[in-house]
Amino acid sequence: MQRSVITGTGSFIPSTIQRNEDFANHLFYGENHIALDTPPQVIVDKFKQITGISERRYADPQQTTSDIAAIAAKAAILDSGIDPETLDQIILAHNFGDVINNTIQSDAVPSLASRVKHALGIKSPNCIAYDILFGCPGWVQGMIQADAYFKAGIAKKALVIGAETLSRVIDQYDRDSMIFSDGAGACILEYKETGENGKGIMGASVQTHSIDEAYYINMGKSYHPEGDERVRYIHMKGRKVYEYAMRYVPAAMKDCLDKSGVAITDLKKVFLHQANEKMDEGIIKGLYKLYGQNTTPEHIMPMSIQWLGNSSVATVPTLYDLVTHGQIDPHSLHEGDVLLFASVGAGMNINAVCYRY
Repeated sequence: MQRSVITGTGSFIPSTIQRNEDFANHLFYGENHIALDTPPQVIVDKFKQITGISERRYADPQQTTSDIAAIAAKAAILDSGIDPETLDQIILAHNFGDVINNTIQSDAVPSLASRVKHALGIKSPNCIAYDILFGCPGWVQGMIQADAYFKAGIAKKALVIGAETLSRVIDQYDRDSMIFSDGAGACILEYKETGENGKGIMGASVQTHSIDEAYYINMGKSYHPEGDERVRYIHMKGRKVYEYAMRYVPAAMKDCLDKSGVAITDLKKVFLHQANEKMDEGIIKGLYKLYGQNTTPEHIMPMSIQWLGNSSVATVPTLYDLVTHGQIDPHSLHEGDVLLFASVGAGMNINAVCYRY
């Protein structure tokens, strides 16, 4: 049996820590451009209660998304022990390209994947580098695409990266801006003979809802009433996103498990996009309820959002890298464990991948 197997992982966690108290003197406005009458400290405290976030990481001023992607990529290559010249693909998921500090202009030409290939010094023209724009589920989608290429006989080895510097595109007057952070995660995926244990990707599920839901997360002018109409920042309809996730993500995860022939009782870990602690806990409860279970197993879902925030496409690969290297207690992985990678984000897009460790 041949399957797509993760043979190495890496991540980059920026050193600059932005704590909740750093927002305590911010002036926040609503979508209607009217200043919120709730004191900033109260807003920050309520934010912590809902999201679970105490701090987040921002990239250094001189670093771009492709820079931190390359750092995570090098770590994954080193962890796998492969020769980077043997890579068939470099797939880089992001949303905003390289955004230079103190600007809001996205730079994605050349592609960020090509920039990473350049930074890695890979000479082989047969290593194809391309980007994915798929919202927060981009890294998981990159895994799905690489697996499809493998099964089609087009490739056998891929570097899949998720990287983002959301701190460059947030509106400081929007309280939801406190959710976002920067980071990068990567893995080496290889199509290998796995024998009877069936290690690797077992199945996947993907959905896009773009009628009423298409603009739940979007780019718009600052909430500040005197904001420049020509400058766009990331905004989201938080309640709509939450309701959407509760309605559709558990079902997509169940679809993935069912396609993979995996019983819910055999699931050992869920690596879920680190969007919001309350939302993620609700998604897990929703998944188990679909199987008629009103309780969830202890330690089923590792989390990093409390100290890393929401770094979009980077959350899932970074979390997986940290767990595989024993950096998130009490979580650990054992041979044969069935894992589920899942994400939700702008588009609105949902995806899930079932994987045997």
